Amino acid sequence: MMRCSDSVPVPVRLLCTGLAVSMMASVVCAAPGDVSFTQDIAPILAKKCVTCHGPEKAKGNYQLHNFAILLKPGASKAASVTAGQPLKSELFRLLTTTDDDDRMPQKDDPLPKAQIALIGKWIQQGARFDGPDAKAHLASIIPRLPHPSPPASYVRPVPIAALAFSPDGKQLAASGYNEVTVWEPSTGKLLRRVKNLPQRILALAWHPQGQWLAVGGGSPGQSGEVVLVDSAKGDVAKVLATTIDTVMALAFTPDGSQLAAGGADNAIRIFSVPDGRELRLLQQHADWVLGLAFSPDGKHLASASRDRTARVFDLATGVIEASYMGHEAPVSGVAFTGDGKSIYSCGRDKDVHVWAAKDGKKSGKISGAEGELFRVLLGDGHVFSGGTERQVRQHKLDDRSLVRAFTGHGDRVYALAAHAPGKWLASGAHNGEVRVWNWQDGKTVASFIAAP
Repeated sequence: MMRCSDSVPVPVRLLCTGLAVSMMASVVCAAPGDVSFTQDIAPILAKKCVTCHGPEKAKGNYQLHNFAILLKPGASKAASVTAGQPLKSELFRLLTTTDDDDRMPQKDDPLPKAQIALIGKWIQQGARFDGPDAKAHLASIIPRLPHPSPPASYVRPVPIAALAFSPDGKQLAASGYNEVTVWEPSTGKLLRRVKNLPQRILALAWHPQGQWLAVGGGSPGQSGEVVLVDSAKGDVAKVLATTIDTVMALAFTPDGSQLAAGGADNAIRIFSVPDGRELRLLQQHADWVLGLAFSPDGKHLASASRDRTARVFDLATGVIEASYMGHEAPVSGVAFTGDGKSIYSCGRDKDVHVWAAKDGKKSGKISGAEGELFRVLLGDGHVFSGGTERQVRQHKLDDRSLVRAFTGHGDRVYALAAHAPGKWLASGAHNGEVRVWNWQDGKTVASFIAAP
């Protein structure tokens, strides 16, 4: 082994791996102390490797999304990690090779030398695991570090992917970049910036009693988070879950005792509030979960997925009670009627479908949209839907006739939120614009760019 302080002969058979040898020198010279898998190695692998070598994709027949599977060889059958011997570890070889066809990560810059040295030192020290569960996904065992601060001022607005009214209607939360911004909906005045949040915020839900704001988001292909924010303090109060991919949908039960979260890991998690215990894990969808809604009695959960289905689950048992497959295209939004008997869903096929919550039988649809629909909301006897055609449509719930189209947005409408007592509807667009409307007369209450 080569050391930093003296020259020790290196076997001739290692001369062909000059880069690996030089990296081994860096390993020995690295900062003293033990290398932690959970704190030092897992974050590197989760960020740079899991996308191509995870549960959804396994290039070279190799996966490393958890510690146990990381140790198993891929298609080459070579030992991925040989404890104490980095140069006999295929993982280390692929990180240090000069062959562009072999080097990992492929189609990306090489890992920084310091990170490669850290991985080499971890292997040299015995490749020990210091986490709670060797079969747990890397994203779930990585200690949560403070997220980067958002920019003091935005160079350009970010798309508004999620909106949520506070129960009293005095605050409107909007998704940002590593933050949630909170606005006065009647004036567009910025009230607060909630920081230390995931890179992309894709889901928001305000607790029915107002004390918590649930936030879902993450970094695509790397990790996701479900967070409870203290509404009064504006600080992160509790991290309910760290997932393997972005969280894209959230919903509270009407009484606020439980929170459902779904996302790009194809799963739905049910948490108790506010302690954050995971009560149930539902894994019946084959693709991203894009929308969630609870029945008025809180006993059933409806979901919308990119797998072209919408489903209804019994919350107590987790059993699927109904599946709707009438869209034949990705489904992104879902909502219960006030009596809990019917469900409205929307998606890429441009229609809002109406079907029975009990058995999934279709009873009608609302047509007329000229583009994909991302969201559907029900409130005060009306159906609201928005999507790529840059407007929000309002239909009557009883006969599904068109009341009006809210126009004025200059880009796709991604987010909708309603405050029934105030008859207010908020919509958020790709260009960062938020509009608040009075749905009784169709007039604009406020219009602003939701970027500090």
